[in-house]
Amino acid sequence: MSFTTILEQFFLGQPAHSVIVEVIAMGGWVVIAWLLIYAGLHLLADYNSVKYKSTWEWVLLAIDIPQMNVQTPKAVEQLFAHIFSIWEPPSIGIVYRRGYRREHYSFEIVSIEGYIQFLIRVRKKFRDVVEAAVYAQYPQAEITEVEDYVESIPTKYPNETHNIWAAEYLLTQPSAFPIRMYKDFEHNISKDTVLKDPMGTLLESFTRIGPGEQVWFQLIVEPIAEKLWKGDAIKEIKKMIGEKTPAKKNILDSLIDNPLTKELVHGTNEMLGQITGSEGGFASASAEKEKFDAPNQILYLTPGQKGLVEKMEEKISKVGFSSKIRLVYSGKKDVYKPSRAVNSFTGSMNQFNDPFSNTILPKYMTSTQYMFADARKDFRRNVIMRGYKSRDINIGKNPYVLNT
Repeated sequence: MSFTTILEQFFLGQPAHSVIVEVIAMGGWVVIAWLLIYAGLHLLADYNSVKYKSTWEWVLLAIDIPQMNVQTPKAVEQLFAHIFSIWEPPSIGIVYRRGYRREHYSFEIVSIEGYIQFLIRVRKKFRDVVEAAVYAQYPQAEITEVEDYVESIPTKYPNETHNIWAAEYLLTQPSAFPIRMYKDFEHNISKDTVLKDPMGTLLESFTRIGPGEQVWFQLIVEPIAEKLWKGDAIKEIKKMIGEKTPAKKNILDSLIDNPLTKELVHGTNEMLGQITGSEGGFASASAEKEKFDAPNQILYLTPGQKGLVEKMEEKISKVGFSSKIRLVYSGKKDVYKPSRAVNSFTGSMNQFNDPFSNTILPKYMTSTQYMFADARKDFRRNVIMRGYKSRDINIGKNPYVLNT
């Protein structure tokens, strides 16, 4: 019985419900059952993860470091490496029974009417870990639990009393390309190494506000598994150096690479050499091809390209954090003037930009000029404010990978 005959007999000319019954009876139920199980497991994992996260208790810690407790940026790198150690790789039991969510921390700098505080929001369960990491690098630091400040301004906009300017700062290139690292701010003067601290310029923008104004900076970080980001980074490096990926072998390639075939070619080459009195033949041509067929083009890169590859390799040698940066300026309507802080802050962020590699810019912000501009401004205000107050890395644009 041909396929056409089966098609005509079972499907063509029958009602739709009869066709569905026939398909299920002929084995279609297996596919349907598999799809239902697959969807059910995903729904179960999502439900358990939301339920699990709802049990988390949070604390907001204010960090005060004496001015004389001078440390290099290496101390901050060690601090982030310390908190990365509590990352828990998920197992099937954790995902489908208890629920799984990656731990995340919110590092914040807040200026309320010109008074600046450094804050870390962390799960109560890991408070001791964070405090130990801070004290290990800054022994004289003072850590105090404080009330959350985010409820001091409204959440929904437009609002009768307040207005806000808000933005998410995003990378302009894939995460594989690094921004400037702290080593780029070190300068050797005679025998001493001087650090041009970029934080000074950044904090200057927080001191320019007055009564009725607030500026909030937020850096959310989630420790992330290597397999979720390093593979893409390695692909970008291989693309940069022009590394050739070996093509899949077909039957003819397998026949040519066979040891017996190679022995026959070698014997034929020797025989031709004795007859002609030369070293030519198949083997010499193959050897010449292998000699000039380099695996990559790294020798032909410019100094700038080589430097970029080195920075990319240095990035993948460190732990990675799924990250998001938000900035919020809030002011009462009679004193609202975002340019007082926003312009200088964005300018200070330019210090971390490397035009040859990657830059970080306010790409998703409340400044819109066309197509229902007012409605879009209010929508973005509410999205960014909701994400900031909940410290949720998944609200707004996609996060990206940063390193210390």
